[in-house]
Amino acid sequence: MLASAVLVADADGLVRYANPAAEHLLDMSAKSLSRQKLVGLFTNGDELGALCEQAIAHKYADLRQDLTLFRPAREPLHVHSIVSAAGEAEVVVELRENVQQLKLDREERLLDQSLANKELIRNLAHEIKNPLGGIRGAAQLLELELPDVHLSSLREYTQVIIKEADRLQTLVDRLLAPHRRPHIVGDVNIHEVCERVRSLVLAEFPSGLAIRRDYDASIPEFRGDKEQLIQTVLNIVHNAAQALRARIAAGDAEIVLRTRVARQVTLAKVRYGLALDLHIIDNGPGIAPDIRDRIFYPLVSGREGGSGLGLTLAQTFVQQHLGLIECESRPGLTDFRILIPLP
Repeated sequence: MLASAVLVADADGLVRYANPAAEHLLDMSAKSLSRQKLVGLFTNGDELGALCEQAIAHKYADLRQDLTLFRPAREPLHVHSIVSAAGEAEVVVELRENVQQLKLDREERLLDQSLANKELIRNLAHEIKNPLGGIRGAAQLLELELPDVHLSSLREYTQVIIKEADRLQTLVDRLLAPHRRPHIVGDVNIHEVCERVRSLVLAEFPSGLAIRRDYDASIPEFRGDKEQLIQTVLNIVHNAAQALRARIAAGDAEIVLRTRVARQVTLAKVRYGLALDLHIIDNGPGIAPDIRDRIFYPLVSGREGGSGLGLTLAQTFVQQHLGLIECESRPGLTDFRILIPLP
């Protein structure tokens, strides 16, 4: 019944016992494990093997160490290991998954991804914008030079060029918006932000959708850009409402806005005593598995006609507040979590 993975190996290093938690952690049956050497389970198993040898030699009562164990074609395991001798010729290895390390690695990936996105967007937008003005201007000049006899038929083509250039210009402006607009800082009450978003979305979806409040009234005001935070929450809630269209039609769609205070939170490798913990939860179909790891990339959208910029901008705005957006999703529940340091 232990949650920790427990393996027992003999003096030759062969696995003699594995509890159910070990089977789950290593994704192997106890029968399969019992045919293998402990160090052979991992590509860098020598480090764990050395700890076992020291334990069998009774050099220490037990050995505790954080390890990253690599496996062929699988995700590495970040674990806290406890190795101790059992009798004269056996060793007990206890492995506990290091959840904090996993969280830090995930946050670091999100931050690296966001920085790469910002640089890509900024460079790409500028590269598109410069020739775009020339294309539009050339189309306008061409339209002025058209002979009257062909004006009605050819003007349609120049108008297509002008309208498409304007559409691309709008897209480029949206891509550059977070980098152009000044960060206007003031006192922010997160519940005022949530109420503003709630009223906007309910005005668009007046029936079939319930937006439930679950607020912690003790959350203090903090310094931030209120308009950016409204846009952030609105982008996420509006995406949720769009994904809930089938349930809205059935009349049982629900979005929950939940605010809490998180304590001792690490964001971008900085430890904060208090942080805003805002959850936006919906009971929709969930995010498609093929895009779940890429939803914060620019131009990635889970619905037909989506721009793929809403979540990218939301992540950018939250990171300007030294925070982070995380997401967990499965059919029937999608939970976007916004963390922002509090004073």
